[in-house]
Amino acid sequence: MKSVCVYCGSNPGENPAFVDAARHVGRLLAERELTLVYGGGRVGLMGEVADAALAAGGRVIGVIPQFMAVKEVAHMGLSDLHVVQSMHARKAKMEKLSDAFIALPGGIGTMEELFEIWTWGQLGQHAKPVGLLDVDGYYAHLVAFLEEMTGQGFLQRSHHNALQVSDRAESLLSAFERYQAPEADVRLKTQQT
Repeated sequence: MKSVCVYCGSNPGENPAFVDAARHVGRLLAERELTLVYGGGRVGLMGEVADAALAAGGRVIGVIPQFMAVKEVAHMGLSDLHVVQSMHARKAKMEKLSDAFIALPGGIGTMEELFEIWTWGQLGQHAKPVGLLDVDGYYAHLVAFLEEMTGQGFLQRSHHNALQVSDRAESLLSAFERYQAPEADVRLKTQQT
């Protein structure tokens, strides 16, 4: 593992623990000589994780769509900044540049990125680990809902378990080192008409 993609909010959130966690993740990745790949912004938790990694001597790659870059939210102090044409291109580029993925607290954009990359793994489009950093119980309700989804038969247990969940970034990185992707779910059902 050489690079880790971090999904997180473009706002700092209400709980100071969120900012602390973002800074800790940035420093931790730099200390472990893991490249940070993220959404390229200079604001919110995105800016915090990038600034912390840079301050600790880490390499930081941002990927941002053109329409966001022109609104002056792009972080101009990164090791490398890719400006792409769309949100779809952004997510594809981040996937290609990353060996693993962590979601910190965030809003619907963070959720969308998390679920898409996790789904790509479920479908066998990659075999990379995906993790949820549950800072101060932020994701507790989501974790409970995923258990309900599994219990109701909409998510296979092996794919549920593929999402690593911890309240410690160090634990996620350790789990990533041991990660074995489950068999892809490629069952296709067709109806006769």
